[in-house]
Amino acid sequence: MLLTLLTSLLLLGRPDGDEGGLPSKTPSAVGMSGVRLQRIDKVIARAIKAGGFPGGVVIIGRRGATVLEKGFGNLSWSGKSPVEPSRTIYDLASLTKVVATTTAIMVLYDQGKVHLDDRVSKYVPAFSGGMKDDITIQQLLEHRSGLPAGRDLWRIALTPGEARQAVIETPLECEPGKCLIYSDIGADMLAFVAEAISGQRLDVFLQERVFDPLGMHETVFRPHWTLRDRIAPTELTPPRGYPLRGEVHDENAFALGGVAGHAGLFSTATDLAMFAQMMLNGGEINGVRIVSDSTVALFTARTAHKGTRALGWDTCGHDGSCGKYLSSRAYGHTGFTGTSLWIDPDRDLFVILLTNRVHAARARRPAKVIADVRADVADLASLSVRDRDGDLMAMPASFRADKAIGWNRPSRSRSSRSKRSVASKASKKKVTVSRPTAAIDGPASGSE
Repeated sequence: MLLTLLTSLLLLGRPDGDEGGLPSKTPSAVGMSGVRLQRIDKVIARAIKAGGFPGGVVIIGRRGATVLEKGFGNLSWSGKSPVEPSRTIYDLASLTKVVATTTAIMVLYDQGKVHLDDRVSKYVPAFSGGMKDDITIQQLLEHRSGLPAGRDLWRIALTPGEARQAVIETPLECEPGKCLIYSDIGADMLAFVAEAISGQRLDVFLQERVFDPLGMHETVFRPHWTLRDRIAPTELTPPRGYPLRGEVHDENAFALGGVAGHAGLFSTATDLAMFAQMMLNGGEINGVRIVSDSTVALFTARTAHKGTRALGWDTCGHDGSCGKYLSSRAYGHTGFTGTSLWIDPDRDLFVILLTNRVHAARARRPAKVIADVRADVADLASLSVRDRDGDLMAMPASFRADKAIGWNRPSRSRSSRSKRSVASKASKKKVTVSRPTAAIDGPASGSE
């Protein structure tokens, strides 16, 4: 209690504007173009205007400092609560898989307490029988365990204990090592492994070994109710029957008690910048070492298998959320709620984007909006980096947000529909009208 009181007094005594995090530098001081970085404002503004999300945060850092740290829009569509990079807390969704679960395994691996070729059943004996006995830690990290993408824990479990048992008993979808299935269940099993080895619940272990040492004081599972006003709301009409704010969006993570390997972590962009810089530094920052540089290199390198997966992390295939211009060694991840983190060791660069695109999106296809914005922000960060001679890569004529293809389908005019109807009747032919897809973004419990 005394330690808590002293910590509170220190926080109250911080000078104005001193909220921790990385130092800030001008783009030119770290070899970047400020003019090009300003184009990000236009990308985010277009997405908000199109109704993709009410607000968001972008932080871009290079060479140990942030060069862009900006909040856009508001926490909700009410327009009363502006987004602030160091204060606005977002539901990270599947970023939990790398910032939390994979990092926990990295720490334990570094300590020699777990090996990649260990059988999962060594740590969770109930996870056994048939081909499950052959599943390794590495296969879980690579999403090659044969476990399915997920199951509706929230429909079949009444308690976190029942949900945990349902995860462990999940049948395999294919032979371990023979297929690649991006699996929330696999991430949950990794969390169970970390808990078995450490003897601590995942959130407690991470708080002690990662988040507190890094000064990530706004990063937490199951945030306290007093933080509610700073947390970006997510879904308004989830299966739980009430609007979500400060409670994990993912239904299966909620069924597991809010602490899960695949989702459940909340954080600010400023905290994530500290994490990203630690990774760029090879596992250390400000004299605090979380893992060794060799462990960082091992877990973030693309494996020999087909695809882009690393160990827990994904790597840039020069499409999707990483855009076209990050280096081939860039690694990162996304989250269903509208979050992404990309780290490029070749450019000493990281790119963070946090939004709550699942909050009553007004765009018809918010998933398309966030996909384009993620890629544009990553591209603009990369295109803003000068080479050794001070030159910049050529800029494309336009970006995805400029075209906004598929964001909002234009409705046909009444006269146009009338002419089509008349033509149809005149030809006396039966016309089949295709219906638009209702569930564009998938189920509320989906993850990325």
